[in-house]
Amino acid sequence: MGNWEKSLKSVEPYVPGEQPSFTDMIKLNTNENPYPPAPGVKKLLREIDTDMLRRYPKVDSEELAKGLAEEYGTDFRNVFVGVGSDDVLGTAFLTFFKGKKVPILFPDVTYSFYPVWARLYDIPFETPALDENFRLVKEDYYKPNGGVVIANPNAPTSIAEPVSVIEDIVKHNPDSVVIVDEAYVDFGGETALGLVGKYDNVLVVRTFSKSRSMAGLRIGFAIGSPKLIAFMTAIKNCYNSYTMNTLSILCGAECLKDRAYFKESVDRIVNTREKAVKGLEELGFKVLDSSANFLFATHKSVKAREIFNKLKEKHIFVRYFAKPRIDNYLRITVGTDAEMEKLCAALKEILG
Repeated sequence: MGNWEKSLKSVEPYVPGEQPSFTDMIKLNTNENPYPPAPGVKKLLREIDTDMLRRYPKVDSEELAKGLAEEYGTDFRNVFVGVGSDDVLGTAFLTFFKGKKVPILFPDVTYSFYPVWARLYDIPFETPALDENFRLVKEDYYKPNGGVVIANPNAPTSIAEPVSVIEDIVKHNPDSVVIVDEAYVDFGGETALGLVGKYDNVLVVRTFSKSRSMAGLRIGFAIGSPKLIAFMTAIKNCYNSYTMNTLSILCGAECLKDRAYFKESVDRIVNTREKAVKGLEELGFKVLDSSANFLFATHKSVKAREIFNKLKEKHIFVRYFAKPRIDNYLRITVGTDAEMEKLCAALKEILG
């Protein structure tokens, strides 16, 4: 090891789901939407004037931010736009938590990027345990802390808490920023957006990657008090003012216009989810109540790792986490009806 290497910070990076490239695969491991974006997005991309790409995008992503403000009934000053919700969350960690002496709090079973950002930015953290049913224990968040992060619905468990639980945590933390990560809320959770107007320390983070079928364009956003958004914007402008590219801004704004298509797409996934739950239960799985576009399931007699590997041999990809408390569960993205039927047929064969 050279001397220059010894001075570098060593971090354990986030590990995303596999991105296989088999032509015959069924990909149910990264919670992508199985349906295309709103038709207007395709039309826009066909007709776009590429001459605009030689210029920098607007620093404030104005067209998209104003579209989001209109969609969610808020003011333009309450919106922050980033390159996927991961960029938004990473900026929030850097803005509100770096330099804190007391630990930030998030559950022991949740989105595995949270501890990665905390270690990257030298933020102390604690992970209060979810209860035996993978539900939040709200009283664990009453103690002094440097901030709170709650994914709701949670990942990978798919469970959603009522907004009353989130508000109770907010009320007990008036001196901390409380981040509510709502990546999956459109599939059945109860949003905390109503808390933004009541409390100036609540930041709600959303993404276009799930319910809006645009994971490939990397669009995320946050809604919070103008104060919170101003602080995040200042930090963003310290390292990259032009985070959001022109195509993403235009396509995101266009996507918001078609509310009917959005509802139809979400409804299709929810309907498929309910049918898939019945199919899995008939095969001996216990499936947690899902408010997301994925299922979290464990089999009564066959180990999750074994099922995961045998599905992989059939080019069916689901997500397996070799982590305490959840190492006998599989996270299964809800695909099309046809994909979920093929999954169940493969599982039936594997389980004998």
